[in-house]
Amino acid sequence: MTVWIVLSILLVVLSPLAWLRPSRAQSGRIALRTEARRIGLAMQLAPQEWPHWLSQEPPNPCAQYHRPRRSSQPQCWAYWQKSPGLWVNQWQEPCEDPLLLNHFEKLPANLYKVEADKQMIAAYWGEKGEAEVLQHIDATLKALA
Repeated sequence: MTVWIVLSILLVVLSPLAWLRPSRAQSGRIALRTEARRIGLAMQLAPQEWPHWLSQEPPNPCAQYHRPRRSSQPQCWAYWQKSPGLWVNQWQEPCEDPLLLNHFEKLPANLYKVEADKQMIAAYWGEKGEAEVLQHIDATLKALA
């Protein structure tokens, strides 16, 4: 009987430790973020005001992967992925730039937005996928920086 009492007390004391362990999804995100840092891609959680016309409801805040711009006179633009493979600007006009479309076609379906301003180029991603997807995002950001 004493053994059962001691065992139950140990279980009650140690059970909260199981709550501290990250879930499988959290572990996957941690691995992706670590890989992003390893390849030189910066990441932060950024709050966004998403357009109402997007077919998927993106998370808020969303994971923003970004790189600094290298050009001295960079163009500023932003495109949202309205549906897989369909990139539109804020007025829902389709992207017609063949250079951008060539790079955008390699991006995953759960990448919601690609934005370039004077200082950086950023991709807002749902963080679902393998490290290979991260390589495509990194290659696109490098090419467009």
